[in-house]
Amino acid sequence: MPRLNPSRRLWDAALLMDLDRLQRCYAIARDDLLAQRNPQGHWTGELSTSALSTATAVSALQLVVRNDPAQTERLQPLIDGGVRYLTENQNPDGGWGDTDRSYSNIATSMLAVAALTIAGRREELADQIAFAENYIEAHGGIPGLRRRYGKDKTFAVPILTNYALAGLVDWREVSPLPFELACLPQKFYKLMKLPVVSYAIPALVAIGQARYFHRPPWNPLLRGLRAAAANKSLTVLQRMQPASGGYLEAAPLTSFVVMSLASIGQAKNRVAVNGVRFLLDSVRPDGSWPIDTNLANWATTLSINAIAAGGDDVGTLDCLPWVLANQYQETHPFTGADPGGWGWTDLSGSVPDADDTPGAMLAIAHFFHSPNSDNETRRQIATAARNGARWLIDLQNGDGGWPTFCEGWGTQPFDRSGSDLTAHAIRALHVWRDELKELPVDRAVKRGFRYLEKQQRDDGSWLPLWFGNQDQYDDENPIYGTVKVLLAYRDLGRMTTDAARKGARWLAAQQNDDGGFGGGSSVPTLCGGASESSVEETALAVEALLAADKRDISPEILPQAVGWLCQGVEDGSYVNCSPIGFYFSKLWYYEKLYPRVMTVASLGAALQANASVPPAPETVTTSSDH
Repeated sequence: MPRLNPSRRLWDAALLMDLDRLQRCYAIARDDLLAQRNPQGHWTGELSTSALSTATAVSALQLVVRNDPAQTERLQPLIDGGVRYLTENQNPDGGWGDTDRSYSNIATSMLAVAALTIAGRREELADQIAFAENYIEAHGGIPGLRRRYGKDKTFAVPILTNYALAGLVDWREVSPLPFELACLPQKFYKLMKLPVVSYAIPALVAIGQARYFHRPPWNPLLRGLRAAAANKSLTVLQRMQPASGGYLEAAPLTSFVVMSLASIGQAKNRVAVNGVRFLLDSVRPDGSWPIDTNLANWATTLSINAIAAGGDDVGTLDCLPWVLANQYQETHPFTGADPGGWGWTDLSGSVPDADDTPGAMLAIAHFFHSPNSDNETRRQIATAARNGARWLIDLQNGDGGWPTFCEGWGTQPFDRSGSDLTAHAIRALHVWRDELKELPVDRAVKRGFRYLEKQQRDDGSWLPLWFGNQDQYDDENPIYGTVKVLLAYRDLGRMTTDAARKGARWLAAQQNDDGGFGGGSSVPTLCGGASESSVEETALAVEALLAADKRDISPEILPQAVGWLCQGVEDGSYVNCSPIGFYFSKLWYYEKLYPRVMTVASLGAALQANASVPPAPETVTTSSDH
């Protein structure tokens, strides 16, 4: 098998780093990351609380109470807690952001106003709601919401549905969704060119039914067709609902389903009952809900790969059986995905995807090479890797890139191919190449690189699908995207190609005056630091630039960036996180483990790069010196 994380170093200035300081800071960060494991030996992480999730949950639970008063005693404390969280976390401009570290946006602000209205608090909170409605109006109102999402109805229609359920907008403003199409066999979904993304079928059904119920179509044929499809489409909801009750383990998606069903008299339907159970199980002590339950599998494989980057033997960790057990062995009921992939968590609402699957394949490869693994363990690992590779190759889109969940949908954001996903898939296939001789790996990799070359922007950067920067144009995060692509070029020994050199030059030019990368332009960070840079983006940039061609970056760039990270480790600020994560439909989140994991990966890679540097000529000791 190809070697993992190649230490081939093209940058000669690594010797300028303070090696003792680097080793000390790496050990501190690594030990801290190891200490974040749960009692079962893997990482669970902690996602940010979310005003958006909280608002949708409040609306859903209140509508359940309204339609099933017997639930009042059980649900009213959660409703009150959610309202309290929202009122205490309104931003100074009157709006709400997706997280407590996010700028206000029209979508979350509208959901919060709808929740407070449905909860019957308009009179009590008149000033706060008026302040929020002024913010919404200043940002374009309903037309502004539509501009935010364009042709993608995945999130705009649910928000307007929530608004209509609050009596704040006429149902005519809510686009009807063709919920009857969900009754077709799953394999036909991608052919229907649905107005929502592949993972939003539950919302298509429940919200579509609510819109039909509250404002039936005038056409008698269409009205009859949808009436006939109502019960059958509800069975689709039941089939897709996981054991936890939470679709995708996500409070917003689950809440939209619950509120829609409750509004049409279906509060006692099994889907709604299970959705309420999920909301009860996932509420936090402060009354809020996170955007998703957790990213345990993603956090664990990221942590394994980060620790391995520093040369540590991950075979001493005891989480391999847990990672292997998270691989799907059956067709997934939500997306119809074949067996072989991994999702972001071990919980039942997870779905296999093209970021978590490569992450897991890279992580188990480290165990495969560990001297602590016996032959039977290696056989099990190799079998899992082959199944994962087969799944990835089958998922590849016609354009050569990889989408997140489903091959061939392609018409909506997050269903199209992504540069970050494609680069990750290439790395995973490459590292297992020797074990995959029966699969068309070379063809898949070549197609993937052709896709990446076409996606490179004129300035040399690449954009990711699943990460952003709220201080950048259109919430883009080209640092994250460019780093993830460059790591694929690094792993396959292509850092001297024109595309990689152009990307590295662009990345190097993004360094801030403080030595770090990312963050906002002269905007204080939202995570407690005074620096413009972010821990996550600085760490990512270091990892990629360590492999850059020495002709493309100045010799002082890496010492300054590594020094910035080391300073953060020394003063404890390296654990400050930024909301760089994009969830579905560009919903912001941050994850407690991201800065820790990325710091460990970059400092470990820097250590390995220094270890591969021969001593400078003047320091070499020869026999004539004795």
